[in-house]
Amino acid sequence: MTIFSALRALTLPSSRHLRWLLPLTAVLITAGAEWLPPPGSSYLAEEWLRDRYIRLQTTDAEEPRVLVVDIDEASLAGVGPWPWGSARIADLVEILLTDYQSRGVALDILLPKASDPLGDTRLALLAAHAPLVLAQALDYSRTRPELLREGVLGGAVSATAPAAAATGYLANHAQLARAGRHIGNIGFIPDADGALRRVPLLTRYQGQTYPALSLALVNCCGGGLALAAGGDAAGARVAYRRDWTAYTVVSAADILQRRIDPASARGRLVLVGSSSLTLSDRVTTPLAANRPGLGVQAAMLSTLLDRRDGGTPAPWPGRLIACGWALLMAALASYTFPRLSAARNVALLAAGGALWLLLAYDVSRHDPDFSPTAPLASLLFLLSFAVPYQWQVTQQRSRHLLDTLRQYVAPAVVAELLRSDLKDPLAPRQLDVTTLIADMEGYTTQVESLPVDEAAKLTRDFLECLTGPVIATQGTLDKYTGDGLVAFWGAPLPNLQHADLALDAARAIVRRVQLLSQEQQARGRPPLRVRIGIDSGLAMAGDFGTAFRSIYTAVGDSVNTASRLEQAARDYPHDVIIGAGTVARARRHGFLRLGERLLRGKEKPTTLYTFEATMSTTTDHPAQPL
Repeated sequence: MTIFSALRALTLPSSRHLRWLLPLTAVLITAGAEWLPPPGSSYLAEEWLRDRYIRLQTTDAEEPRVLVVDIDEASLAGVGPWPWGSARIADLVEILLTDYQSRGVALDILLPKASDPLGDTRLALLAAHAPLVLAQALDYSRTRPELLREGVLGGAVSATAPAAAATGYLANHAQLARAGRHIGNIGFIPDADGALRRVPLLTRYQGQTYPALSLALVNCCGGGLALAAGGDAAGARVAYRRDWTAYTVVSAADILQRRIDPASARGRLVLVGSSSLTLSDRVTTPLAANRPGLGVQAAMLSTLLDRRDGGTPAPWPGRLIACGWALLMAALASYTFPRLSAARNVALLAAGGALWLLLAYDVSRHDPDFSPTAPLASLLFLLSFAVPYQWQVTQQRSRHLLDTLRQYVAPAVVAELLRSDLKDPLAPRQLDVTTLIADMEGYTTQVESLPVDEAAKLTRDFLECLTGPVIATQGTLDKYTGDGLVAFWGAPLPNLQHADLALDAARAIVRRVQLLSQEQQARGRPPLRVRIGIDSGLAMAGDFGTAFRSIYTAVGDSVNTASRLEQAARDYPHDVIIGAGTVARARRHGFLRLGERLLRGKEKPTTLYTFEATMSTTTDHPAQPL
């Protein structure tokens, strides 16, 4: 194993768990937000985002099925102040149904008290025999000191779909309530922020079920609409696909005075109500903070007509899409967190959030009830995890780097590397180095007769004899070569004493091998001999690996020469053969010239040296021929 391959192979224990822990946690966060009731702040954020989508998706294309008759300020000024008598309202209904041939009329108006007998009778007859839907308001508040009980409820229907529970009501006077065949609820339940986003299509009060005004009008005059038993009847979301400007809105005064084109009302369902500020029928919707309540009734009527006509977008599994996106981003994050910097991971998550907002825009058309913010919560979790995790990764990798370096490089060299603050200490550089190559002579002969465990122990003990002196003299362990090693001095940090340090290591290696050899001989085994070649010169030292494997080594002529010198030691009674480059750089050692020899791969003879006689390391074994 090389230095760099060891470093690159490091894997944090937590990184292995990220492959399943991150995706699982992120998907659970999204799934919880999709299927569990959200807390207040999360719910408001979700609806705020959905409101933005609704505003972008709203169209002003004409709604040809609905006519809105507005008792506006001009009507109050021209016809008379509110409240109008039942006779005038009856006139309005009769003109719409007879002169303008409207398909049906719904009154978004409460008449809790009788006004004049003739007008009340006319309106009651219209409610009994004409396509007319009256209004009543069911109350859902549980905090009123006194429950509302005014007028007489009517228009109960049989239904199996879920219904909202009411606590009180405001209804019409008894004559109208008993005569009306179709009566619809105009009460509503605003969200926590006051906005009106849902309408209860069915409401249950004291064992009776009452339809919403828009549903009653569709069932009366619009062909009818069946509600699913497990549907959203207790709180149907208003689609708000059309802006208020998409509706044909005419003044009630113009109807009473027959000033509009009959074609504009023929065959339409008509809503009669008021946008007058003096009547205070104003609500907050996703489209605006102050809209007439009549606009909500019109939007809900269009929503039900779209359902009836199959005009709603094809349903998509929004919740599953959200969970899938969260899983995709979490899986991507679990892959990139250990590999990219914190800044790049944050940028990746930000891009994922932006792409999700675009995707959620389309999904919201097809699934109005899924949570568009759920995947954002998962991304926020990943974001809050990315930076501290990257810091932890950096710290652990730094510790592993130092621990691994200390296995190959002397602690003093590691400390100096830290102090030097080099940007990339392992980048290839040309340095003056001394290379030492050591090998066991006759390794095969030594181990072929030994059991495997004893052969392995002998190999480890021999390599320990070689490695200890290298590290002790601040050398860099390049690699093991089976029964030997390659080491060099002067890289990754330059060192003016690299030649002497390598020579010190060689002498220490020889002494250790001699002691190990004595132990072997005491066991009746053959003696051991180490062959060492040393040379110095310029070499390119650094990481020369590929994308598949890294290796920190030194390459150059002096490295090749050291290898040839180690091989030449077979022919000499000296364990250490030294090249001229090392002799020229050494300051603390004496040398014995052995003569010249033409080494393999060299064009000219090379002068060989060993330690001088006073410090020479020789072997008791005769030289073996090449």
